Parts: sequence; structure tokens; C-alpha cells
Amino acid sequence: IHMDEFNRPTASLYAQNTYGQHDAYFIMPESNSIYLTFDLGYEFNNNTPKILDVLKEKNVKAVFFATLDFAKRNPDTVRRIIDEGHVLGNHSANHYSMPTLSIDQMEYEIMFMHNYIKENFGYEMWLFRPPTGAFSDRSLCVTQNLGYKTISWSFAYLDYDTNNQPAYTDALNRVSSAAHPGAIYLLHGVSNTNVDILPAFIDSKQKKNYSID
Repeated sequence: IHMDEFNRPTASLYAQNTYGQHDAYFIMPESNSIYLTFDLGYEFNNNTPKILDVLKEKNVKAVFFATLDFAKRNPDTVRRIIDEGHVLGNHSANHYSMPTLSIDQMEYEIMFMHNYIKENFGYEMWLFRPPTGAFSDRSLCVTQNLGYKTISWSFAYLDYDTNNQPAYTDALNRVSSAAHPGAIYLLHGVSNTNVDILPAFIDSKQKKNYSID
């Protein structure tokens, strides 16, 4: 991975310049802010409430991208995300790769989830993260036409394999050293390691004058 002089991934900067006109974000504008986002797909270890506990203690807000499956199985957690002032994002109804779908199917994946959350929680979602990060010009246009912004990321690591979780020290060093202006962090709620390192990570970044938004 190539970085510029501010530790920003050049691939993320290129993607932003190339696709940003579709309301797509691969990195945020240069500032002292970094952004925490958590993908909530098909998890069964109940980590998200623990993540919410840490964020509440540290007075930090995050974005949580939920699938329909997660929302149906964890309504109390979804309600808590909303009530505690975080952003609830749309991660699609069925976690299909968007570029493989027809326009009608893409619209269904986004809007079925959108309407489910609106009807059951009274919350209007407006941020979309495509499953697996897969996108095309067509899928970005469909998302934009539905009134959504596409949120990708400028940092991710192998945190989602529950059978091969990274060690605490290695993960904390990796996540902390990757900080850069306008960073969008992708973390998976299913990761036990992420729960463990989150307090120390937040503390380390705030001490270096990063604002976590």
C-alpha cells in the first residue's frame, strides 16, 4: 500500500478523485478528524453492545452499517445505536455484490432495508456501504439516485475472521499507525479484538489531537 506524505493511502485518494462525483467517499477531506465505521453483518457474539459501551464511555460517535439480518435479530441494539446518537447506515438487505445485480435488484437491496428501518424504528438512513466494498459506476449512480451517499474506507484490516483473530498488540499497533487526516476506518463488529483494542485506540488518537467523529 502506497502512502502520501500525510500517511494517506494513494489508492483511496485516487478513488475519491475518480468517483467522488457520485456522492462516494473513500477518504474524507484533509483535517484532524478520523471516522469510525463498523460493519454489522451476520454476527452472533453480541459484540456491538460492548462497542457501544466503549463509545459511550469515551463520548465518541460512529457509523454502524447494518444488514437486514442483523437488524431483525438485534432490534434492541439497533434502537440503542439510534438513541445514543450514532449514525445507522444501510449495508443492504441480503449482502449481495452490487455490481452483479440489475438496477431493479440494486434498488430493492437498498430500499427494502431502508423501508424496514423506517417502518420499525422511525429512522431514515442516508449512508450506504456496498457489501464487500464492491461497486461500479452503475451501482454508485443507482445509490446516488436513491438519495444515498456511498461510504467506502481508507483503512481496513483482516479483523472479520472469527477463527483467526489478530493479537491485541499487533492489532492495536496496526490500527493506530494507520491514522491519517480524514481517515475512514472500517472495523467489523464481529471481531473480539476490535472490542479489546477500541478504548486504547481512541485514547491514543485523542492524545495526538485527532478528533474522532
